[in-house]
Amino acid sequence: MDNLVELKDVSVYQRDLLVLTNVNLEVNKGEFVYFVGRTGTGKSSLMKLLYADLPLQKGIANVVGFDLAKIKTKNIPLLRRKLGIVFQDFQLLMDRSVRDNLLFVMKATEWKDKRKMEQRLEEVLKKVSMETKGHKMPHQLSGGEQQRVVIARALINEPDLILADEPTGNLDPETSKGIMQLLQDIAHSGRAVIMATHDYSLFTDFPGRIIRFEDSFVTEDKDTDVVA
Repeated sequence: MDNLVELKDVSVYQRDLLVLTNVNLEVNKGEFVYFVGRTGTGKSSLMKLLYADLPLQKGIANVVGFDLAKIKTKNIPLLRRKLGIVFQDFQLLMDRSVRDNLLFVMKATEWKDKRKMEQRLEEVLKKVSMETKGHKMPHQLSGGEQQRVVIARALINEPDLILADEPTGNLDPETSKGIMQLLQDIAHSGRAVIMATHDYSLFTDFPGRIIRFEDSFVTEDKDTDVVA
């Protein structure tokens, strides 16, 4: 399945408030897609719709093989296993180590085999260059290191699609570049990444499709060199 996201004439609501209307969007494997727009224009709301935190009320939406119009509550965890979600504020469990943060996710998503769990844990920590930091507590890590752990957590179940909501928002420019390179490598490995951001300076070094949110509508920049 090359087509990971397919939205047709979708409207997005927060309770009864219309946030976005007539959204049409496709995302395929290998693509890196930016969601850009001012705060409050619906970027996070559309992401929440994609991982079924907001219900689909109007339109057609297929995400990693799931029809959001028909998805049952009991199947939402199956959808989310095919997604990796990266938050700006990390949302790590502060009372346990890096390893235990990752093991917590594995247990929650029904991993059983301890040997396979250890093997996968080592793989994802190595992928984000944190293989020597598994014993550390989150408060012992820099912001960039915490975000790498969050990305490792998002990769645990080998998702088809990564949703990253302002993942560099709390990081300095140099650290942001490392996180961006990691996310682009993930996209180019055959997955896809959708990233919401306010930082237009990233577009030059890390090109991708640019989806703009404004006045309840979503449009795509056809010339991705024009970022202003």
